[in-house]
Amino acid sequence: MANPRINMLNINIVLSTMLVLTACGQQATLPVAAGIGPSPTLPPPNKTLIPTVNIAPAKGWSSNGMPVAAPGTKVVVLAKELNHPRWLYVLPNGDVLVAETNAPLKPDDGKGIKGKIMKMVMKRAGASVPSPNRIILLRDSNGDGVVDQKSTFIENLNSPFGMTLVGHDLYVANSDAIVKFLYVENALSITDKGQKLVDLPAGTINHHWTKNIIANKDGTKLYATVGSNSNVAENGMEAETERAAILEVDIKSGQHTVFASGLRNPNGMAWEPETGVLWTVVNERDEIGSDLVPDYLTSVKQGGFYGWPYSYYGQHIDDRVKSQNTKLVASAIPPDYALGPHTASLGLTWSGGNQLPAEFKTGMFIGQHGSWNRKPLSGYKVIFVPFNTGKPAGEPIDVLTGFVDKDGDAFGRPVGVAIDKQGALLVADDVGNTIWRVTAIHPPR
Repeated sequence: MANPRINMLNINIVLSTMLVLTACGQQATLPVAAGIGPSPTLPPPNKTLIPTVNIAPAKGWSSNGMPVAAPGTKVVVLAKELNHPRWLYVLPNGDVLVAETNAPLKPDDGKGIKGKIMKMVMKRAGASVPSPNRIILLRDSNGDGVVDQKSTFIENLNSPFGMTLVGHDLYVANSDAIVKFLYVENALSITDKGQKLVDLPAGTINHHWTKNIIANKDGTKLYATVGSNSNVAENGMEAETERAAILEVDIKSGQHTVFASGLRNPNGMAWEPETGVLWTVVNERDEIGSDLVPDYLTSVKQGGFYGWPYSYYGQHIDDRVKSQNTKLVASAIPPDYALGPHTASLGLTWSGGNQLPAEFKTGMFIGQHGSWNRKPLSGYKVIFVPFNTGKPAGEPIDVLTGFVDKDGDAFGRPVGVAIDKQGALLVADDVGNTIWRVTAIHPPR
């Protein structure tokens, strides 16, 4: 009879060996900057037998450690010793809601040797902690930039992520549904169980589990991001129903439709005020080389198709997808602005109301969580993309850097971004378990 301890040891040896091999994978031949801007360089795909795995192991910040802020700005701790904070929402009274969250149970995601390797990698990256399943409230009563009250606002959620307030209704996007709660101004907690508005695609794979939401100007519709259930539809298109998409949800009835599709893993959303157009950041596909495919920032057209899984960056065919849809590919819309390959651009907020230096007046702040499928690393910072007449205009500006040390270890990983009531930029750091606050050294008068 086989000894289970020996079998487990053998499995661990195989996994460890394969993990070493993946770390020796394909090296980038282009700088990250080549994959940034309105016309990124897209070299030929470079498929390897074992995908490149290169991730910054989660280390955490020292007692006095912090990121490096852009010239003319400074960064301080708004709140620390949180539990995997990933997303932020600022209420009208200035209270800051923080989703402390991680992936739900996904028993059918990542099976086999490759799946076990990825689970080991995510553990090294600090991404395998149990989900706290709650929203924390942070209050700065006198507006001095220091939190003086902290409370558990809502608990017993299911991997919550996006949040938005419409009138007196607070909507929370769990990994499997949007739930509505009655919000009372200045309340420190909500104790009712909430009311489900609509189910969202989930299930036992739920590969990209983070669901974000944003409301339209008149508060009649919600827009919900739903990532794909795979890298390139390897689980079959039947597993991708209403995924890789932004859904439009009627607030009164909960009825919904696909607003835009072919977006592999959209996360942050923001309205551009000059044009009234919805924008999103999208994580593109993996495993075709360190230089492909750039994540991107794009305007979202109703009924638009953006390529996934059949093509990337417009109509560049991905031949790993065997059952192609030539009609859809012919309609694929190229994104507006590339953000670098494998940067894991997640957080997004419009710059309106910020009190940072003038170069940050008009544009989008973006939290880049950082790569796992690129050598050398990319992302692991917060950037700003300037806008002019409703479109990206110019090179991105680094806002917060220094999340990774010279040895390749991660002190932190930025995710959600938001502008607080005083005009500071807030950044959720889920490895550092910290909310950072960025202000101008010399505030505008």
